[in-house]
Amino acid sequence: MEKLIHEGRNLKRFREMLGIKQETLAMSLGEEWNQKKISLLEQKEIIEPVILEHLSVALKIPVPAFREFDPEIVLLRLHQNLTENSPQASFQPFQKIIEIYEEKIIVLYERMLACEREKVEIMKDMVTRIT
Repeated sequence: MEKLIHEGRNLKRFREMLGIKQETLAMSLGEEWNQKKISLLEQKEIIEPVILEHLSVALKIPVPAFREFDPEIVLLRLHQNLTENSPQASFQPFQKIIEIYEEKIIVLYERMLACEREKVEIMKDMVTRIT
């Protein structure tokens, strides 16, 4: 069973990705367009080819993108890329927390040692003054 692409939703996705408001897109399409017409257009499953051509020019997106863009496929490919090719794929948050904790413990231990050495020096100094 072939999945039907919702061209209106794709229009909305592309428009939002480009950071363009419905009013702005309507103005670029001409005087007969307004925000309400763009909103209704984004709800249509299939957009007329002539209108797709105008949208293509206004948004600088090829017509096939409106007809073929499937967010599920994009998400699937992103997921595959993240899990297969990314060094972050093997990232384990608890392991990172443990590493940070161990680093902090070492720093704290070194500070405590330095304080103890200072105390010993002060005590030696006090002993030599008394005797």
